[in-house]
Amino acid sequence: MRRNSSHLYKDYKWIVADPRLLGGGLAVRGTRLSVSLILECLSNGMTLEDIDESFDHAFPREALAEVLKVAAEAANSIHVAA
Repeated sequence: MRRNSSHLYKDYKWIVADPRLLGGGLAVRGTRLSVSLILECLSNGMTLEDIDESFDHAFPREALAEVLKVAAEAANSIHVAA
């Protein structure tokens, strides 16, 4: 697969933002799985094995660290008005 750096999210290897894929939302490279879907699965107690089985083995396990990093960045960017 040829890498098109214009669609990479920041300097991540696995996270992409492509307007032609999932409306431009963050997705896992090479899949039609959104970052938010994977995070929702994890928050509902699914294991990597569960996710793997549920999505026809489409989720590359190597992407998990970057999915979690995106979540951490989002959590750090939330500003609460006093």
